[in-house]
Amino acid sequence: MLGKRSATDLVHAYLDNPKAIGAISCGEIAVLGGTPFFWAREDVANSVDVLFVDEAAQMSLANVLAVSQAAPQVILLGDPQQLDQPMQGSHPDGTGVSALHHILAGRQAIVLDQGLFLEETWRMHPAITAFNSELFYDTKLHAVPKCAQQNVTSTGVFLGTGLRYVPVSHTGNQSSSIEEAEEVARIVTSLLSSRTQWTDRDGKTKELELSDIIIIAPYNAQVFEVQQRIPGAHVGTVDKFQGQEAAIAIYSLATSAYADAPRGMEFLYSANRLNVAISRAKCLAIMVASPAIFEAECKTPRQMQLANAFCRFLELAQMITL
Repeated sequence: MLGKRSATDLVHAYLDNPKAIGAISCGEIAVLGGTPFFWAREDVANSVDVLFVDEAAQMSLANVLAVSQAAPQVILLGDPQQLDQPMQGSHPDGTGVSALHHILAGRQAIVLDQGLFLEETWRMHPAITAFNSELFYDTKLHAVPKCAQQNVTSTGVFLGTGLRYVPVSHTGNQSSSIEEAEEVARIVTSLLSSRTQWTDRDGKTKELELSDIIIIAPYNAQVFEVQQRIPGAHVGTVDKFQGQEAAIAIYSLATSAYADAPRGMEFLYSANRLNVAISRAKCLAIMVASPAIFEAECKTPRQMQLANAFCRFLELAQMITL
C-alpha cells in the first residue's frame, strides 16, 4: 500500500485492511494501492475519488466491475494487444475476456470518444514499429523521432534495423528444437564476434554485449535448450519478457509445423504473443523458425488471421542464412 510522502518514509505498508481503509477515508494519505481483493471489499465502497486499474487488459470484466464500487470514476490502463490474463479452468464464453477487450469490441485501438491511445513508442526503431503498428494497432502506433537513431553496425551479417528471418529446416519438433537452439547459438556467436556495436535513441554507441540480446521462445522446453548452449544469456518465454526490452530480440518458435504445435495454433500463432516478442527489440527483431511455419493449412477465418500475421512478417523481413 502506498502512503503519503514524508521526510522519513516515502512508502508505508499497511498490514491491516481496516487501518488502510481508515487512512484513505480520513485523508491521512492521498494515494493507496491494493489488490482487486482489497478494492472489492464492501467497506471500501466509495473510499476514493478515482480508481486506476493497471494492466486492465489482464483483468476480466467481472473483476473490474467488482472493484469499480470503490470509486465513482474508474480509469483502465493497459494494452489489450499484448498478453491476455492467465486463466485456469473453464469459464462460460465471454467471461474471461478483459475489460479493455469488451470496450474495444474487436477493434485494435481505442477510439477517441472512449479513451486515449498512446500512439508513440519510445522503444522500437521505426522499421520494427511499422510492422507492429500495421498488424496490431490499426497503423496508429509510431516511434518517437529519436528512435530512428537506433542502429546496429557490424562486420557480420546481422546489422542495421528492422525484421530478420533465419530459416531452420526440421521435422517432428513440438515444444523444443535442437536445430533452432544451435542456430540461435550461432547467431549470438556471430553477433559477439563481429565487432558489433549498437546506437541507442540518444545517439550513444556502445559495444554489443550478451546482456543487449534477449532470446524468446514460446515454450519452456526451448528455453532450456537455448540456455544449455548459451550460458549467461537472457532467455525466457514470451510471458517472462513482457515489459522488457533489448537492442536485439531473437524469437525461436521451436515447433516444426502448425500441425506439431502442442497447444494448437491459437497459442503458437497468437497475435498477442507475436506482438510482445517482436516489440521487445529496439534495433533488430530476429525470428528463427522452420519454413513450414509459414505454410499453415488454415480451416477457419480465425486461423487465416493468425497465420497472416506470420506471413506478413516474412514479407517484410530480410532473410539471412548462416
